[in-house]
Amino acid sequence: MLAYIARRLALMVPTLFGILLISFVIVQFAPGGPVERVISQLQNPNSGGAADRVGGGAGGDAGAQSMDASSAYRGAQGLDPAFIKELEKQFGFDKPAHERFLKMLKDYATFDFGRSYFRDAPVLQLIKEKLPVSITLGLWMTLLSYAISIPLGIRKAVKDGSRFDTWTSAVVIVGYAIPGFLFAILLIVLFAGGSFWQIFPLRGLTSENWAQLGPLEKVLDYLWHIALPVTAMALGAFATSTLLTKNSFLDEIRKQYVLTARMKGLSERSVLYGHVFRNAMLIVIAGFPGAFVHALFAGSLLIETIFSLDGLGLLSFEAIVNRDYPVVFANLYIFSLIGLVVHLITDLTYAWVDPRIDFESREA
Repeated sequence: MLAYIARRLALMVPTLFGILLISFVIVQFAPGGPVERVISQLQNPNSGGAADRVGGGAGGDAGAQSMDASSAYRGAQGLDPAFIKELEKQFGFDKPAHERFLKMLKDYATFDFGRSYFRDAPVLQLIKEKLPVSITLGLWMTLLSYAISIPLGIRKAVKDGSRFDTWTSAVVIVGYAIPGFLFAILLIVLFAGGSFWQIFPLRGLTSENWAQLGPLEKVLDYLWHIALPVTAMALGAFATSTLLTKNSFLDEIRKQYVLTARMKGLSERSVLYGHVFRNAMLIVIAGFPGAFVHALFAGSLLIETIFSLDGLGLLSFEAIVNRDYPVVFANLYIFSLIGLVVHLITDLTYAWVDPRIDFESREA
C-alpha cells in the first residue's frame, strides 16, 4: 500500500503541472486583463474603484498572468505610454510569458502565491480568511444530505417498486434536475423577503449584533443564517446520494448470502442491518471525502455569491470578474491539489472499509 501511495503522490506533480499549463495558455488568449481593467477604471472613474487600489496590490507575483507586455491596450489613447509600461511592470507583464510561468511554478511549489492585484493583501492570507466559511457550508451540506439520503435510500431499496418508492423517486429526480442556484433564488423569493415571507436573513452568516449575543443565541443566529444556503446546496447532493444508497443496497439484497441468511431464519432487520448494511455502505462511506470536497469548492461558488457569504466561492467569483489573476490561479492550484489528495483518500477509504480491495495486486 505504501508503494501505491508513493506512486499516486508522484503522479500529482505532472497532473498539477498540466492543469496549470493548460490554464495559463488559455488565459493568454482571454480578452482583457488587469492592465486593461485599470486603464478602463482610470478613464471611467464612476465604473469602480480598482484603479485607486492598484498601487498597493499590483506589486506582487505576476505568476500566471494573461497579457503580453507588448500588446496594445484598447481604450488607452490619451494615457502616457510610460505610465502604461509602469503598470505592466507592476503587474509583472514586462516579462515574457514563459518566464512568468516558470516563476509561478517555482513560487507555487513553496505555496507563495504573491499578493492580490486589487485587494492589497497576500493571496494566501485571503484564502485562509475565506476558507472557514466554505468549510462550514460544505460540512453542513454533506452531513445534512447524508443524514437524509441514507435512511431514505435504504427505505427505497426495501420498498423497491412500491408506491413509496415511486413518489419519492419522482421527488428525488426533480431535486436532482433543479440547479442549486435556482433553488436558492426560489428560497429567497419565498422565505427571505422576496415576494412572500421574511423568515430568514438574505445575506451573511451572522447578524450585526452577533458579538453582543449569548452563547446559545449565537448558535441559533448562526443556524438561522445558514438554513437557506445549506438547504439549497444539499438539494442536488441529497438526490445523488439517495439513489446511490438505494442502488447499492439493491445490489447487495439480491446476492446469494442474503438469501442464505433468510433461509437460516434470521429476521429481515437482522439481515438488512447485520449483513447487508456493512457491504452496501462501502461505496457510500468511501464517497464521503469526494462529496465534501465537491460541496466545498464546486457547490459553494454560486450559493456564496447569491447569499453574499464571504467564502472561497465568492472570492473566486470576484477575482475572475476583476481579473485578479494571482487569486484565480492560487484557488485553481489549491482546489486541484486538494482534489487529487481527496481522490487518494477515497481510494484508501475503500481499502480500509473493505479489506478485499488491494490496489497493489491490481496494479501488479
